[in-house]
Amino acid sequence: MANNKDASIKNSAITGAVSQTVNIYGSAVKEHYVSYGGIDNETGKILTKSLKDIAKSKVNPNFKDQNIKQQAGFSAENKYTARQNAKNIINGKTNRTIRTDDLGRVNDPLFDHVEIDSSGNIIADSGLQMKFVGSDAKSALSKLESKEYQKYIDANAKLSVPSDFYNGIKEEAQKKIQNLTEQLKRAQKDGNSQLAKTLESRITKLEKINKNLKDSGITNKEAIEARLNPELSVAKDVLGLAHKAGLQGAKFGAGIGGSVSLIKNVVALVRGEKTATDAATSLVKDTTISAGIGYGTAAIGTALKGAMQNSTSQTMRSLSKTNVAAGIVTGVFEVSKTMTSFVRGDIDGVQCLEQLGEKGTAQIASIMFATAGQIAIPIPVVGAAIGSTIGYALSSACYAELMNSLKEAKLARERRIQIERKCEEISAMMKEFKREMDEYFSNKLKIQLDVFNEVNDEIAVALKNNDINGFINANNTIQESLGYKTQFSSFAEFDKFMSK
Repeated sequence: MANNKDASIKNSAITGAVSQTVNIYGSAVKEHYVSYGGIDNETGKILTKSLKDIAKSKVNPNFKDQNIKQQAGFSAENKYTARQNAKNIINGKTNRTIRTDDLGRVNDPLFDHVEIDSSGNIIADSGLQMKFVGSDAKSALSKLESKEYQKYIDANAKLSVPSDFYNGIKEEAQKKIQNLTEQLKRAQKDGNSQLAKTLESRITKLEKINKNLKDSGITNKEAIEARLNPELSVAKDVLGLAHKAGLQGAKFGAGIGGSVSLIKNVVALVRGEKTATDAATSLVKDTTISAGIGYGTAAIGTALKGAMQNSTSQTMRSLSKTNVAAGIVTGVFEVSKTMTSFVRGDIDGVQCLEQLGEKGTAQIASIMFATAGQIAIPIPVVGAAIGSTIGYALSSACYAELMNSLKEAKLARERRIQIERKCEEISAMMKEFKREMDEYFSNKLKIQLDVFNEVNDEIAVALKNNDINGFINANNTIQESLGYKTQFSSFAEFDKFMSK
């Protein structure tokens, strides 16, 4: 039992340690949930188009590929917004990326995205135009050079392109610049000023394109997937962030679990309870298990926290600001161990209830103390870890006292069972006694009944014949059958007795 409690306290400390990671990455995950559903329930902001809305867009069968690609561009805009904001949250930046459509500037002629500061003010020169065009890098560059896109070049807009085209476009642009530069030299040498001017203009445009080109972080394949299967697309982003949070959690788990195990194994080694090999093996095992717990708590907690933070329920959104998401994961882990022990028969029902209750109340206390600890000790991880440990230890102590009544009830129940068994034995004995008594009295009464029937006949004859002695003899027969001694056997004896 002590080992289980030590493990639970250690797991609670890990929960507190990963709380900050869960909160940060959970907030980042929330951005992807907003991108999919189109509503930020935390701020009340409603997007013009969500990934779910775009996926429902109509497609002309005659221009299916063209329509899908165009609509995938809108999906890419949403994913870019979510990814950039998630990235800023993780990096501790307060700036946020927002689509101009969601600022009320629908179909802005120059920019698809701008950045805003924490006060909602647009940051200067942050405008960006996203272009998912062309079938490859070369054709994409040709599109960007066309007259149709000249306005973006003139506005010095940043041009965000698919990740799988980005390097190719820059290489193609550089090749063209080199080629045009050679042509410019020849034109200048030949004195062809008109051609030289044209070549200079093209080189300048390509250099601006090259300078303002930005990797969107989204491939063409991802954009198409976001258009055709937004649920899968968002799930991949959420799992990606959860994995990153899990890796951070694994570090904390390994650090806490490894430290605790190191102390225990060194003590065991000094006492001679373990060999050096056994101690080292135990240390590696404990550290690995704790790292796994840290990973799972942070990863699953992150996904859960993001969903809670964008919940339509105010209560759930409020809870998302605490460490409840990570606590739920740890709680489920602890409960699963208890239920496994119960199913295997290692513990009985009362012990199962005891452990479930202890872990439940301890987990709640752990969450509360982790929050308080982080406030009291505003050092990342440290305050929450200490708070969680204290919370778990205190709640466990209180719960242990509360469980005494249940244990007493358990003992009382055991005594009651013993008494019931004794009562059953006595009851069986009483039934046997009753059976014997019934049998005895049934036989006895049968004999008496036969005597009564015979004597009644004698009494009837005596009364008919006025035979006093016959009546007395019949009456004496009844008394004798009942065990009484008679005083008179005839009327003469009775008369003599009365004459005295």
